[in-house]
Amino acid sequence: MEFPVGLSLEQQFNLKAYEQQVKGLSQEQAQGYLLEVMRQLMIKDNVIKHLMKKEL
Repeated sequence: MEFPVGLSLEQQFNLKAYEQQVKGLSQEQAQGYLLEVMRQLMIKDNVIKHLMKKEL
């Protein structure tokens, strides 16, 4: 199975919008958001692993 590696046009647009938003953040705010993003990515990984185990 082949997975797409790049970003869609919509994702590229959203990334550019996020880039503009984070430019105005303090270091403390940026670190807080980064930790929250990492937490959410870990939760997403756990959900995917759980769903894959259920399917197997």
